Amino acid sequence: MRYIILTASLICSLALSGFAQQAPPPNTPVSYSLADCINYAYEHQDSVKNAALSVKSAEYKVKETIAAGLPQVNGSISFQDFLKPPATVGPNIFATPIDLNAPLIKFPFGAVKYNNTYSLQASQLLFSGSFFVGLQAVKTFKELSQRSLVRSKIETNVAVTKAYYQVLVSDEQIKLLDANIAQLKQTLDQTTQQNKQGFIEKIDVDRLSVQYNNLVTNRDNAQRALVLSSQMLKFQMGMPIEQELTLTDKLSDVDITRNAGDAGDTSYYQNRIEYKLLQTNITLNQLDAKDKKAAYLPSVSLNAGFGEVFQENQFKYLYRHAYPNSYIGLGVNIPIFSGGQRLYQLRQSQINVLKAQNDLHNAANGFKLQANSARITYENSIRSLDNQKRSRELAQEVLRVSKIKYQQGVGSNIEVTQAQTELESADNQYIQALYNALISKVDLDKAYARIN
Repeated sequence: MRYIILTASLICSLALSGFAQQAPPPNTPVSYSLADCINYAYEHQDSVKNAALSVKSAEYKVKETIAAGLPQVNGSISFQDFLKPPATVGPNIFATPIDLNAPLIKFPFGAVKYNNTYSLQASQLLFSGSFFVGLQAVKTFKELSQRSLVRSKIETNVAVTKAYYQVLVSDEQIKLLDANIAQLKQTLDQTTQQNKQGFIEKIDVDRLSVQYNNLVTNRDNAQRALVLSSQMLKFQMGMPIEQELTLTDKLSDVDITRNAGDAGDTSYYQNRIEYKLLQTNITLNQLDAKDKKAAYLPSVSLNAGFGEVFQENQFKYLYRHAYPNSYIGLGVNIPIFSGGQRLYQLRQSQINVLKAQNDLHNAANGFKLQANSARITYENSIRSLDNQKRSRELAQEVLRVSKIKYQQGVGSNIEVTQAQTELESADNQYIQALYNALISKVDLDKAYARIN
């Protein structure tokens, strides 16, 4: 009797610590922080729910493995009505003397028309190397299932965080556009009034009108993008798209520089859930090799059975007499020679262990490279964000000075329009740099295993 070691393809994991975020009543507006959204996703995101279901399935698989070593009891019932009873033949015992070389004859007795048998068999495994290896794999399998769900939650955490930041950045973009629109509208109104008074040409008004209309269009597009970003966030959370959701966190609450350093830790990659999963996979492959070695050992089982047989040529007399039988025995299965099959299976399992170890070594290098890449990307995005902040401040100052010069008659309307365009470009670049910085911080935290 062989017991298969559970493999890494059945991975699933336990839930992370944290409170459960209950689903709001239908059509009820809710206000969630980033932490609320993440906890909601832990409870309602289908990928996480499936991983949790896999944990439950894994628990049943463990119990199934243990149950294989418990007593096994089976019963059977058979009923036979011989339309033509089989013949019973043998030497002619009625002849004197009995001639064993003579042709066999058919006896008038022994052929029974009706046969009804009840039996009960029980077996208990006393020793099996594969079974005991399977029991050793139970703890490893539980650990593997837990870590897989942790990985699923980390991935959900990252997806929800990025989607949450996208909504905040989109909202910030709309605020900047609103400020630019209000500022440009004031300039347009002043220019229009001056044109009516004959101080400014109509073409100056037209330039500002075109720029104003473009800004309004951009604002409308940004508003639609904000709606889509909000829906994407709800999708990542596992929340109904039609649910009304308000975010309570602000961009000012996000500390992009928090925990940005690695504090000289060179073993951070060992804390990554992917690394731990590979470690567990090595253990499973080692147990599989151990299982192949156990195939060389004999297996021992205790067997017992009880049955009753009812036989009669007439159905009405069938259950008048029962012919009971019972037995108890010991079964020993001794593997002797398999043509080298077991040996080659063991060699393959040992190679799988080496391959799993190589995968872990390669993954460690990959995680280090990923962390270094995430750090460089993060540092570049922070510098870019700082530069875009300064550029935006300079663009605002250029626009302010251009307006003053234009109002004092020493500047041109084209100069104001160009300054306004440069400010809009600076705003767009600032928004993109802000989003890149936020996303790179999330990727950095993931690379350094800081997402719990």
